[in-house]
Amino acid sequence: MKTNIQKTDEVIKADVLAELKFDPHVKVTDIGVLVTGGTVTLNGYATSYGEKWEAVKATKRVAGVNAIADDMEVRPPNSSRQTDGDIAHAALKLIDASPSVQAGTVHVTVSEGWVTLEGEVEWWHQRDSAKNAIRHLPGLKGVSNLISIKSIVTSEEVEKDIRAAFERNALLDSSKIKVETSGHHVVLHGRVRNYAEREEAERVAGCALGVTSVDNQLAVRWFGLAN
Repeated sequence: MKTNIQKTDEVIKADVLAELKFDPHVKVTDIGVLVTGGTVTLNGYATSYGEKWEAVKATKRVAGVNAIADDMEVRPPNSSRQTDGDIAHAALKLIDASPSVQAGTVHVTVSEGWVTLEGEVEWWHQRDSAKNAIRHLPGLKGVSNLISIKSIVTSEEVEKDIRAAFERNALLDSSKIKVETSGHHVVLHGRVRNYAEREEAERVAGCALGVTSVDNQLAVRWFGLAN
């Protein structure tokens, strides 16, 4: 039988800190956690953009977390400091080596450790793959993904394909998710049971051919299993 999870902010904070400590990719002593009404704010600093991403990912795994504010700052240690030229060269090399992205389609600009990605690809997952390829790059402080998507199908076809994919997916309750399309921009409404389902819905929507952006407005409503 399904019942709503009722956790106090104090319990959620303790669980988040425990999950961060449990994750080998995160140095929890440098990260602060605040919780208000189920919304978690992460502050302090991470030693890399990859660690910052892993901390957010770990927080999403904790039951009772309804929203996350990422206020962490990236402070690379002296041994990991790179020039913008070094970061740009390494980033482009990693992106061109990605099996999902055609070499030469993505352009890289770096300013004070912050990478901007531009160019044009056919699929949303290729856009994400370019960003994911450089997530753990030494010296990286952040990424602005400005890669655009080619539009080669109609809005109606996009919506139809997404709905069909949701219905096929064993991880999603498609009856609780509403899909709206405006051109090739997709908006997801409704509610999901956890962050994993929320991210899976966004991933599936982004895999549809012709999708240029996904606005994930799905609300997380946790539940547990009663004995």
